Amino acid sequence: MKSSLPLRDGVGASSVQLPRGPWTTVLEFLEARFPEISLAEWWSRFERGLVVGDDGAPIATNSVYVEGLNVHYYRELAEETAIPFQAEVLYQDEHLLVADKPHFLPVMPAGRFLQQTLLVRLKREFGLDHLVPLHRIDRGTAGVVVFSKNPQTRGAYQTLFPRREVEKFYEALAPALPDVKFPLTRHSHIGEGEPFFRMCEMDAAANSETHIDVIATRGALSLYGLRPITGRKHQLRVHLAALGAAIVNDDFYPTLREEAEDDFSRPLKLLARAIEFDDPITGQHRRFESRRSL
Repeated sequence: MKSSLPLRDGVGASSVQLPRGPWTTVLEFLEARFPEISLAEWWSRFERGLVVGDDGAPIATNSVYVEGLNVHYYRELAEETAIPFQAEVLYQDEHLLVADKPHFLPVMPAGRFLQQTLLVRLKREFGLDHLVPLHRIDRGTAGVVVFSKNPQTRGAYQTLFPRREVEKFYEALAPALPDVKFPLTRHSHIGEGEPFFRMCEMDAAANSETHIDVIATRGALSLYGLRPITGRKHQLRVHLAALGAAIVNDDFYPTLREEAEDDFSRPLKLLARAIEFDDPITGQHRRFESRRSL
């Protein structure tokens, strides 16, 4: 369920429809539904008017539970690590906003990141309640991300991606492979590995494809140009690691490093360099290119 309520600090309201159940108050239900949030925190949100009905009016802590009622609440994080890097807006018109994302900054709110995300920062800076990313890149990856500003034209841009009418170009810094002939195309089947958030190549029909070339050599490292044809999770990282050229500062591939606080001096050396497509609204050929470098 999507809420039409206004943003607060760049964050839209989350929504839930009350199901049939034994709860006597809305507060009691929310505490049971989201046990990771303490009763004291929920009480505070109610008291500050951050739990509301469809009309935007605050719901009281003693409001009676009514099956089917729509409840909207604004998510908060008690502690959130500040990401000390800023995005740059490369382009903006009535339909699109194109941003150049820094390393470490997530595109969307998830887990321990809310305010420190590209989407929320842009919504707050430009007052764009309807901003939605048309695609995503990993938190550790820097570079170009395209957003839709206009819900009326959003579908026209979204359909470009499943039809493979968008070309993406990446760069990665990784060990040189002097015995491998480039350019090459890597085909493989990528599926969930262990733990679940890591991906791996499997002995099955290929479901991923990446074109790989060497742009430049930097001592023992090469700057690789990557053009993904498919968009599997962590595809570029998995394909380079499988070739024996794990991307510099990759904490997932080929082996998982122990989780620790972000080391801002060690960004993943992967950059979404550019994106190209024919604009379905204007008919113009669009190319947006990152101003960052590895």
